[in-house]
Amino acid sequence: MRDLFHNLGIAQAIPPAAYDADNSPAAIDLLGFDSALLSIHVGVGGITFSGTNKIEFKLTHSDDDSSYSAVADDDVLGLSSVGTGGIVLALTTAHAAASITRVGYVGGKRYLKLLADFSGTHGTGTPIAATVIKGHAHERPVA
Repeated sequence: MRDLFHNLGIAQAIPPAAYDADNSPAAIDLLGFDSALLSIHVGVGGITFSGTNKIEFKLTHSDDDSSYSAVADDDVLGLSSVGTGGIVLALTTAHAAASITRVGYVGGKRYLKLLADFSGTHGTGTPIAATVIKGHAHERPVA
């Protein structure tokens, strides 16, 4: 069996909780790694999503952890397209079952931030979490 444990880094982009408003995105530092995969976990929707009452997951990146810009189509893998402002996942219709969305990052910048951007009225929270899996470590084993 091959060893992944000593070859990957894990960072929490959005802590698991039931959210009804925007999260405060943490900066994920990719220094020392040459690849990243975002895993966005969404539970059953707390509300029935629509074009007005929605959650949009926006991915931004930066070289200096100061000035962030939205990712574009060429910066990610696994999506047919990226929406305006770096939208990598939009919940705009009923979400009756839990889901996991994978987004590969190939943009080449050092820092990432993932925002769960809530629009409209969210009287009941929706369970959300996101993890960044950092791969191709420069130094192994990864602590």
